[in-house]
Amino acid sequence: MNGSVRRQDKGFVGLCWICHFPMKDRRRFLEKNSMLVKEFDRYILEHPEFADQFPNNALVVMQIDGDEEFNDWARETAHQAAEKNTPIVYVTVTELKPVRSRIEKLKLELVA
Repeated sequence: MNGSVRRQDKGFVGLCWICHFPMKDRRRFLEKNSMLVKEFDRYILEHPEFADQFPNNALVVMQIDGDEEFNDWARETAHQAAEKNTPIVYVTVTELKPVRSRIEKLKLELVA
């Protein structure tokens, strides 16, 4: 996945395009975007009314508040991927909680 996802009937599909950013940056941006898309999918599952704001077939571009390098890459990639007359929507993550395990209890069994 890259810096954009396409909305199709309240589902989101990733797109992948190559742009002029160096390979190491693209790889870092792809990983960051993959994480954002996963979090965005979870958010939409918990807040389906948010998805109602998007026009059908909109290209949804993930952005991070304060990360202009990533945001530039995501916008450029999205505009390369967008078909003519495709609505483009920027979704900016303004706050993100630290990643935590959801495991509440564990059981350990020593077998050898």
